[in-house]
Amino acid sequence: MTDTPTTAAPREGSLDAPFRHPIAWRDPDFYDLTKVETEMERVFDICHGCRRCFNLCDSFPKLFDLIDEGPTGELDGVKKSDYAKVTEACTLCDMCFMTKCPYVPPHEWAVDFPHLLLRHRAALRKADGPETVHEELAKTDRNGKLAAPIAGLANWASAKGNGLTRPVMEAVLGIDRDALLPEYHSKKATDLAKSAPAPDPAGPAFGKKKAVIYATCFAEYNQPSTATAALAVLAKQGVEAKLVYPKCCGLPQLESGDIAAVAKDAEDIAAEFGRWIADGYDVVTLTASCGLMMKFEWPLILPENEAVRTLSSATKDICEYVIGLNKAFGIAEGLTPIPGNVTLHHACHARAQNMGAKSAEMLRLIPGTKVDLVERCSGHGGTFGVMKETHAMAVKVGKPAARLVAQKGNETLCSDCPLACKHLGELVSADLKEGASPPTQAHPIEILARAYGLA
Repeated sequence: MTDTPTTAAPREGSLDAPFRHPIAWRDPDFYDLTKVETEMERVFDICHGCRRCFNLCDSFPKLFDLIDEGPTGELDGVKKSDYAKVTEACTLCDMCFMTKCPYVPPHEWAVDFPHLLLRHRAALRKADGPETVHEELAKTDRNGKLAAPIAGLANWASAKGNGLTRPVMEAVLGIDRDALLPEYHSKKATDLAKSAPAPDPAGPAFGKKKAVIYATCFAEYNQPSTATAALAVLAKQGVEAKLVYPKCCGLPQLESGDIAAVAKDAEDIAAEFGRWIADGYDVVTLTASCGLMMKFEWPLILPENEAVRTLSSATKDICEYVIGLNKAFGIAEGLTPIPGNVTLHHACHARAQNMGAKSAEMLRLIPGTKVDLVERCSGHGGTFGVMKETHAMAVKVGKPAARLVAQKGNETLCSDCPLACKHLGELVSADLKEGASPPTQAHPIEILARAYGLA
């Protein structure tokens, strides 16, 4: 594979629409550490001369500190072995690529910082073997199926403040004892969906739209209320909606650099949803991260797979889908104000989908309700937010966003990313004055369901 971009007349920045090259994960050179580090050196030097991304996440401050505190004050003073510190701090949020970097393709420098660090993780994984604990924690389907029958016990053991189990989990698994872990439910989302309401004949989209909802692993095992709310809201609009969960989208495996596993998940899920698409169903996903995977990452991993491309084109985020229904048919009547107003955290993986703040647009359909938008990284990023070596970093990155949430003073906090919402809620709660109540946390579609009196 070729790392060096095509030579062209140099220019400062670009006003052209950015695009990404397919991920060449099947090429042996993709995993060649020497070649990866050579490309990192090229890109890091560009970043050093630019520094627009200094306030996005901790990857860039780490890189710039390594340079500034080195013996030369330039990148040549940074040891290649220290590049891993920059990679470790990246949550693959894509904000540098989508919102800051002026040198992304089609610029001749062709900088794609997140995918370069993804390649570095994949190369390290191939060279050193998988990080066992990380990869076991990332098996969300297995863990969810094991935890569901003993949900009460599992939640007790993982509860923050459990002085018996959490120190052991920290010592054995590397999970920070102060990290908030998601709870499990004995009834999965797909179990609850069996009693989902039928489409309302009075709904504006009745007889005009069918949607199949991808439950996502988080809604399936950890927050089924998001799935039941989505089903109820779509039924209110008259949409015939089904809930399907073949398996996890593979984002946890992407974070660890196991791209082959992600490709297998993408093939399986695309084949399942292909049958629904052929039958006239729209595809709707419940979390921003899964939507980003299905719309953007999978087609770059499997660019030749027609089923993946078809699914990518057919997929909408749940809030994006509701806004589309409103524009096409109008919204069902019956919305009532949310007491205490709402603060919406616009998650990085929602922003990276380049669709606008659809969650805010949807919530502003609720009459008499102020919706404040916070667009700053929560700092969580999957296992990044819970592991001992990165939890403090997640707190550091998330505190500015938490301060903005607290300043709004609204009674409800929601986010397109459920983990981001929980992380920010915890950070806000930690700084509350005595007697003050923390904001209620929910997914935006749950807030809309509440406004309809459906939740």
